[in-house]
Formats: sequence, C-alpha cells, structure tokens
Amino acid sequence: MTRKTVEMVETVETAMKTNNMAAAKKSFLVAALAGTLALGAAAPAPALAGAQGPAGDARISTAFSLPGAKVYPEGIAADPRTRTVYVGSYADGTVYRARPGRADAEVFLPSGTDGRHTANGLRVDALGRLWVTDSTAGVAVYDTATGTRLAHFEVAAGTPARFVNDLTVTPDGTAYLTDSIRGVIYRVTPRQLAAGSGVLTEAYDLTPALRPRPAGAFSLNGITSDRAGRYLLTVDMTAGDLYRVDLRTGAIRRVALTGGDLKAADGLDLAPDGTLRVAHNVTNTLTRWQLRADGTRARLTRTITDPSLQIPTTLAHVPGRTLVVRSQFDKGGPMDPGTGTPTTFTVASVRGF
Repeated sequence: MTRKTVEMVETVETAMKTNNMAAAKKSFLVAALAGTLALGAAAPAPALAGAQGPAGDARISTAFSLPGAKVYPEGIAADPRTRTVYVGSYADGTVYRARPGRADAEVFLPSGTDGRHTANGLRVDALGRLWVTDSTAGVAVYDTATGTRLAHFEVAAGTPARFVNDLTVTPDGTAYLTDSIRGVIYRVTPRQLAAGSGVLTEAYDLTPALRPRPAGAFSLNGITSDRAGRYLLTVDMTAGDLYRVDLRTGAIRRVALTGGDLKAADGLDLAPDGTLRVAHNVTNTLTRWQLRADGTRARLTRTITDPSLQIPTTLAHVPGRTLVVRSQFDKGGPMDPGTGTPTTFTVASVRGF
C-alpha cells in the first residue's frame, strides 16, 4: 500500500469519528481506487485464443449526454417496458432520465431529493419501480411515473463504516445490495418493500471467503442475478474474483474464471443466455464472459480497452447495444478531486459487444 493510500485511510477514519459521512464516502472511494492502482491492476489478462482484440469490430459512440458540469455519473438502469434509461450522479445524487431517441437526458430526481446527495447503483424492477442506492445510508425506491418515493431502507444505526454500492432485483421481487466496505450483501424482500421503510437486512456475509486486501480498499462492488433466481454473482474488485451466492442454500463459492480476472471490475450485466458483461473502471476496459448454466465457471470471450470509455463504472445491455457510463472520475472527480477538467458527461453506446 502506498503512502498516499495510507494518508487517505487516515482521512477516512477521521471523517468517521466526526460522523462526516459525505467526506468519509469520498475518501473511501479514493482510497479504494488508489489501492486498486497500487496493486498493479492492469487490463484483464488476455483472452483465450480466438477472442477478439482491444476494440475489434465494436463500435463506440455516444448514446446521450447528461446536463451539468460536474455530474460524475456512476449507476445506470434501463426500463425494458418503456426503453427509458436512468443514470445517477455520484457527485450530488441527481437522477437523470433519457427518453428513447433523445440525444440529451433530463433531470428526473434533483440533487437533494429526500435528503439524498449521492446515487450509486440503479435498477428498475419488473413493476417499473426505480431503486437508487445512497452509499452513505441505504436505498430508496421511486415511482418512475411520478418520481414519488415509495419506500426507503437504511443500514442499521450505529454502523460506522459502510458503502452501499450496487444492487440487483431477482424475479421474486427481492433486492440484494452490496456493501463495498463491510463485505456483506443486504436484502429487501417484497414484504419489507410493502411496509415502506426499515433497516437493511444483512443476508450474506462474504468476509470469510474474501481474499485479504489493503486497508481502505473496496471488496464487493457490482452484483447481478440469473433470470431463474437461483443465485447471485458479485465481484471483489480488488482481488479480481467473482463470487456465486446460492439463494436456496446460502452457499458461497468463488467462480472459476478462465482466461482472465475481474480486477477493477465495477458494474456487471448478466444476459439470459449466460453472457456476463463487465465494466472495469480504472483500466477503461469492458470484458465479456460466457457463464456456465449453473454459474460456477466463466470463460473470457472478449476484451475491449479504449480510453474513450473514460473510466466506465457500469453498463446495461439493451437490444442491439450496451450502454456504458463514462464517469470521468479522474477529471476533478472522486479519483482525483484536485485536478483535471471533465468534458461533457455522456453515456456510451457500444455495438458489437
């Protein structure tokens, strides 16, 4: 661990002691990303013979733009019913809405809505409700038609260090959320959702299974689930491991990866055919994997590394293309707050991936 990382961790601890969760949140992200870089996280290992190279025949363009000078987007969610796409700002919690066929997104939930000042993971469930995580607190659920908050759930009071990051919703309507600091997965059931509010339930503790990591480095980040609701997949971005959580038995196992690893992996997207798409943030890389039907093994089939991805934090595969969030976290954002000037914030469209 570098001296810079140590200093960041000390800043985090000071912020926690003073209950300055906003400062702590940003410090943890900087420390985690610095830790990833300190570990020498290069682009994932080359694919097996036959996999296509860096950009190959993939076509990267801009799907739509986000208004604002310092958006620093992180999460994305696509509503298959309406083809509307939602994007969340890590910097201030604004949630943007991109309507089909439009080149510019609009503000759907302004910064500070319901006291929320950050937006990390986003998902639209089968009933059209938008889930938005707040890394400092928990998750809120909104009506996509009106923007009304329908429910909210928070980490138990007195829990000092936390970073509620990403989420997935299984076919039975249960939401599962990762905590990048604590190494746990929270759960919100349909019954809890109907109640409207409550404490996030700790469903699975992956800490015993995770490899040791530098102080201040994140562990769990992106999370997804299979369409049958049998298991969850979540990534340890520092170690580059993928974990499978059996939703029937609770068994936790490391997925066997062939052809590469998942270092710096952030967002995950699992298609019904077993194609797993991954955004690797600091390496400007996207990888595609073929997952075995039972979710126990994955083979790397495609790697794209391109600076135009601008620190991709997550992705959503929609018919005909993959939408990738260009965070620009390294341009005056949480990766490097003091320097850099971001360009217009956009979401990329990647075809052929």
